[in-house]
Amino acid sequence: MGQSPTDLPSRLLLNLEPWRDAAHWRIAFSGGLDSTVLLHLLARLAKSHSLPALSAIHIHHGLQAAADAWPQHCQAVCDALGVPLITERVKVQPGASLERAARDARYAVFNALTEGNDVLLTGQHRDDQAETLLFRLVRGAGVRGLSGIPAQRPVGQGMLVRPLLEVSRAELEAYANVYQLAWIEDPSNQDRHFSRNYLRHQVMPALTERWPQAQSNMARSAAHLREAQGLLDELAQMDLAQARTAHDFEWLGLPSVELAPLAALSPARQRNALSHWLEPLTRLPDADHWSGWSDLCEAAVDATPMWRLADGELHRSGGRVWWLSGEWLRAPAIGADWQTPSLTLRLADNGCVLFHGAPPSGPLRIAYRQGGEVMQIAGRGHRDLKRLLNERGMPGFVRGRLPLLFRGDELLAVANLPGLDGPAQGGWKLQWQPSGEDQGLS
Repeated sequence: MGQSPTDLPSRLLLNLEPWRDAAHWRIAFSGGLDSTVLLHLLARLAKSHSLPALSAIHIHHGLQAAADAWPQHCQAVCDALGVPLITERVKVQPGASLERAARDARYAVFNALTEGNDVLLTGQHRDDQAETLLFRLVRGAGVRGLSGIPAQRPVGQGMLVRPLLEVSRAELEAYANVYQLAWIEDPSNQDRHFSRNYLRHQVMPALTERWPQAQSNMARSAAHLREAQGLLDELAQMDLAQARTAHDFEWLGLPSVELAPLAALSPARQRNALSHWLEPLTRLPDADHWSGWSDLCEAAVDATPMWRLADGELHRSGGRVWWLSGEWLRAPAIGADWQTPSLTLRLADNGCVLFHGAPPSGPLRIAYRQGGEVMQIAGRGHRDLKRLLNERGMPGFVRGRLPLLFRGDELLAVANLPGLDGPAQGGWKLQWQPSGEDQGLS
């Protein structure tokens, strides 16, 4: 990109061309230099071009006294430009990283406010990209992390777009000076205890003094790494296609893959495929914690190994690897009397059960396997429940929460298992709908 502030509007419009049909463009407006320039540019362009409806969102974190004046400043700027402003106050959760906690609080609001066919625009620029690359490099990030800040990604029901990633901070300052814009200087940006501020004020000036093109070169490296990550993602999709096989327990609604096709790959391809599969489900382990995957793969055939990750667990059972989270990690209550069997019975931390057909008579209750249960099977006599579950290949992690229907001490049915879920002659069947929690998002 060129260095003239006067061509910024045309460059911005070009970058936003794919999003011209959006319902709204919402600007994340902190009041700082980057978002002030972005807001001003878009307000100017809206006067001469047909753009989606513009609005701004200011997040008040309440982390420092100076910030109390920022919503008023942002409101005044938006009023002058004729852009509606929403101000949202958030509570930042205490934790090891204040920067991350503030970001999490901010993006929780963005996710909630960004509706279908909305575009959320943020003001990150080329200097931010270089700092991100360097920050992640010193923390030992892999290719995905070193690919830097993406130009676009989903947020809420819409899309987050960063149209200024190829623009330097110097260009933004030049534009702001030409138009005499006023912006907020966050005092915390000078606090060099924060890692990014240390890089910005201590490291980057030294690098650019020796290598003036360092920031643009680093941004170019991030682009190369994004391309490499794209190729790795394609490879992962190919490998996962071999492992996403059909099985008898689709009704569990759990993400799972067949282990054998993955185990046949090289260790690096295993990690690549599994990372791609797990990325929407959980925060990924760092390099030092992948031994859990090896342990899970190499456990004895009759073992039921488990690998605990940040947001759930991987279990191996029946030749597959299963992802469990949410209710699946909480033990269900022992049982419940079914007072109105014509209606659905909700189970604590275990979804619900219902009858198809007229329910059987008598005082009914739902319970879970404790061991030693037997069931009368037509033509086979009494059979041990453990053996019946073994015959069906029931995954071990399901057995303790599979709803069992009792009348007194008599085991009448095992939910969802054909031949065991109701009388052989028909009349009714017991259906279990496991956890309604979304297993695909964390």
